[in-house]
Amino acid sequence: MTVYRKSLQRLWQPLFRFLYMAIGIYLIFLLLRFPVLSLQYASTGLNLWFQKMIPTLLPFMILSGILIRLNLTEGVVRLAHPFLRFLFRTSPNGTYTLIMGFLCGFPMGARIVGELYAAGKLSKWEAERLLAFCNNIGPIYFLSFAMPMLGIKKVSEPFLIMYGIPLLYGFMLMRIFPHMKQRRGMKMTNMVNGMQASKMLQPSDKSVKSTPPSLLAAADEAILSGLLGIAKLGGYMVFFNLLNILFVPFSQLSPGLLGLYNCILEITSGIDRCGQFLPYTVLILLPFGGLSCIGQTYSMICRADLSIGPYLVHKIVQTALTAFCYALWQPF
Repeated sequence: MTVYRKSLQRLWQPLFRFLYMAIGIYLIFLLLRFPVLSLQYASTGLNLWFQKMIPTLLPFMILSGILIRLNLTEGVVRLAHPFLRFLFRTSPNGTYTLIMGFLCGFPMGARIVGELYAAGKLSKWEAERLLAFCNNIGPIYFLSFAMPMLGIKKVSEPFLIMYGIPLLYGFMLMRIFPHMKQRRGMKMTNMVNGMQASKMLQPSDKSVKSTPPSLLAAADEAILSGLLGIAKLGGYMVFFNLLNILFVPFSQLSPGLLGLYNCILEITSGIDRCGQFLPYTVLILLPFGGLSCIGQTYSMICRADLSIGPYLVHKIVQTALTAFCYALWQPF
């Protein structure tokens, strides 16, 4: 089997290299052929980052970073933890991830998972499963931007579908269908005490009970980390918005197909371009978040030994469940 895989790898690597090279040359040609349009697409991504991402995400990145570095996350969720632990089998830091991920939206859930796992405050088992359902479109974004842009006034049903599906999915993942090897494993709540009873629950090398830094030192580290993270997100938004130029030469394509491509590529600009005439298509794609959000999520976890592959599969499954719910509801 190993020889077979190596043979396939040797076969596919040159093909992928050629494909990447061809796409790169094609993009360079389009940038030179349509310079004004390229500038417009890049400016759209930059404006979205500056006007939406920085003011809404950077304060949460800094504040959350300070709480994590000062070991205060467990105290913040002390009241909510017993209930959420009963439902989702989360540790205190897992409860913090769950709450902040749903309240703050993409990609704060992934960022918090990555930071807590790298600090040894989440097991890999818990980090991977929290990542599967805690990294979603934020409710403020959903209610104040997506719904008005889609022209939807009755938001109760879309809101319930948008957040009920990942919560139910997380409940099934954490509580009903945990990994077979974990059914008799250590309770996740013991992670904060440094218990390492199984390889699946092995935390990272950093000590959970390490002495926290001073407030100023924690703030300095959190600000630097937040600025680096928000800058990376801006790069992803500019790049994926620029990829809208790929289909410019194919002007004969239907507006619906181009709008679908825009949403899959970058959900915010997709909502702006096609939300009015494809509202429920956009609603179905919101749980996926677009390829830009996938890239942003990867940037948050790539240094934490967490894989983007399973996350992508979970997002596709939740998107399919969303489509199924809308097919049953039939609001179209």
